[in-house]
Amino acid sequence: MSYIKDIALAPAGHKKVEWVKNHMPVLSALHKEVKRTQPFKGQRIALSIHLEAKTAYLCHVLKDGGAEMFITGSNPLSTQDDVAASLVESGMEVFASYGVSEDDYIRQIEAVVESQPTIIVDDGGDIINTMISRYSSLCENVIGGCEETTTGVTRLRQLGNKDALPFPMIAVNDAKCKYLFDNRYGTGQSVWDGINRTTNLVVAGKNVVVAGYGWCGKGVAMRGKGLGAQVIITEIDPIKAIEARMDGFQVMSMDQAASVGDVFITVTGCNKVIRKSHIEKMRNGALMCNAGHFNVEIDIPGLESMTKEKVQSKVNIEEFHLKSGKTVYLLAEGRLVNLAAGDGHPAEIMDLSFSLQLLSIQYLIENGHNLENKVIEVPEYIDQRVAELKLSTWGYEIDKLTEEQKRYISYLD
Repeated sequence: MSYIKDIALAPAGHKKVEWVKNHMPVLSALHKEVKRTQPFKGQRIALSIHLEAKTAYLCHVLKDGGAEMFITGSNPLSTQDDVAASLVESGMEVFASYGVSEDDYIRQIEAVVESQPTIIVDDGGDIINTMISRYSSLCENVIGGCEETTTGVTRLRQLGNKDALPFPMIAVNDAKCKYLFDNRYGTGQSVWDGINRTTNLVVAGKNVVVAGYGWCGKGVAMRGKGLGAQVIITEIDPIKAIEARMDGFQVMSMDQAASVGDVFITVTGCNKVIRKSHIEKMRNGALMCNAGHFNVEIDIPGLESMTKEKVQSKVNIEEFHLKSGKTVYLLAEGRLVNLAAGDGHPAEIMDLSFSLQLLSIQYLIENGHNLENKVIEVPEYIDQRVAELKLSTWGYEIDKLTEEQKRYISYLD
């Protein structure tokens, strides 16, 4: 039995899904294929991804390919209730609603686990960690799963290092067609969409501090520069710090950056990246937000301990009046700003990521019995196929090696 806010919201959700469908040509091409071949027939898929329109379209494709779908969100503030309702009206089981408590969010994860899935599609690792910790007896039914994001893959590798993975998990996040485009261009654009939509403030002329210069941080920094900001990078990796400097950005420690930043964006996957000692140094009016998976990158308990009064300025903006007399702002409760305060990555970007998901699930079904219980990379041919399909939807052609060139390269190898 599904648990959503209101089935009457479904018509608005259907319209959102139809819009993104029209802008996801690679997934649409695969949709036609799986409708015909039914590769997911007999599979029970438990899916936990930010529940908005692009995710919903992936669910439709999986269902039309034969799967039974059991769906929840991967963040209490990223579920769109009209989209959730549209999936229920389309015959899928959904356990998700916007703004639920932490306890209810956990219960929704448990509900999809209790469906006894054969395939898992995770975003952040909440399903697999719930299965291992509280539903280990159900793991024997699972062929394998796919993980969408960097944080989730990190958690999976920790489990793998302990030989604690009960089935194979494909690191979809690590595919080239994922991190090169989703993490960089998707995060880069959608983070600023969320910030700008929420604050309605100008970016040009501000000092923007981006914590972390991985692929997501690169995208956020690049887009911030394009909007006219002076971008400062903080890092723990000296190589990434050099890369950031050579890409034209200032590089500082957070201790140094704290006193000069106007906007702070954390994109690291670690906790307490911005701490009390940093907040104490911030300018009056500094604005903080997070683009990492969990709301732990900004020390919110520490911030609250420094606060004499907290005010809701507007939707998704909290105003903290500090005991020192300064005021700082936090967007979207420190949760993923691009999803909690926006619609997430553009449809054309998620077209690539969700096509990888679809083909990786199919690969698991066909090959899972031969795979080890560890973190597995997306097979290169899947990455290549998604890229080729994307180019074909644009009408672009690229060169191919001649037989002479193949022999030459083979000789060099």
